[in-house]
Amino acid sequence: MALTTVPIENGQVKETETPEKKTNAASKSKSGLDKEAFLQLLIAQMQYQDPLEPMDNTEYIAQLATFSQLEATQNLADTVNNDFANNLVGKYVILNTDVGTVHGKVDYVMYENGNVLLAVNDGLYSLEDLDTVADSTYYEAVEMANLFSALLSAMPDPKEFTSGNVQDFEKIKKLLESMNVYQQNFISESDAKKYMELLAVYEKLTGNDSTDKPSTDKPSGDDSGDDSTGGTEGSTGNDDLKDE
Repeated sequence: MALTTVPIENGQVKETETPEKKTNAASKSKSGLDKEAFLQLLIAQMQYQDPLEPMDNTEYIAQLATFSQLEATQNLADTVNNDFANNLVGKYVILNTDVGTVHGKVDYVMYENGNVLLAVNDGLYSLEDLDTVADSTYYEAVEMANLFSALLSAMPDPKEFTSGNVQDFEKIKKLLESMNVYQQNFISESDAKKYMELLAVYEKLTGNDSTDKPSTDKPSGDDSGDDSTGGTEGSTGNDDLKDE
């Protein structure tokens, strides 16, 4: 590796802007002193040492060892960081970017000029913008609720609902039937209210009495089995009384 001269101003190393430094500026450590700056300081120390009292070889070896340790630590940190980014592929993430909050599934990871970029919703975002990572169950529930809301928003107001809207509403109805209770909990109150109003008009037009409605409560224990059992026991008890 060739040694380069370092400009000195007022007894201190002067920072210089180079194309390579500009390219790697975003990937430098936030700790303030990276391996490049450490090497520049070492070179400057070697250049401007007192020729009558040069540095001892032991000091050089110690500083070179420190430099090697710093480089190894940063390389390890980069490896861990890259592995973490690779494991995000296929997962639902929430990013806080300069343009606002972005959420979606990570399609792939791109490495560009030392930066780690996440591909989300056809856009590339820095790994540093990552805020939250969610599991697939949560992601699917959010996507189902968003689809339900999008289809519902395309429907007219209940007062303007006609027979021509029946087929489109039945698609929304089938979507709701396919959602479990956990997924239905992600439906907003306004969407649930509009759905119930449309459902009432739909039943009048078609003559169907449907009990399907979005759930706003968390799953609880199944009490139906206890009620049916209790009814059976009660009827058995009445038969015994009749026999007596």
